[in-house]
Amino acid sequence: MPITQSAKKAVKVSARKKVFNDRRRRVMREETKVVKSIVAGKVEGDAAKELSKAYKAIDKAAKRGVIKKNTAARKKSRLATAVAKAVK
Repeated sequence: MPITQSAKKAVKVSARKKVFNDRRRRVMREETKVVKSIVAGKVEGDAAKELSKAYKAIDKAAKRGVIKKNTAARKKSRLATAVAKAVK
């Protein structure tokens, strides 16, 4: 347990940030799953439009430090490749 006042405050701040980070990570995963399900043919929808939403979620997560920059680039690349193969 934290002893000093600043350590107690840091615990509160960390818990508050965790909520936002978890939300951003969840949105990113959900958007990615939507694109993957469209590519797999399980769900009807416009892959390009959903890919744009997934890009936005991934970029926001990377911007806020939820995921690293290269991880974001890798995720975006793999999604784009999957959509390109599905369109052919």
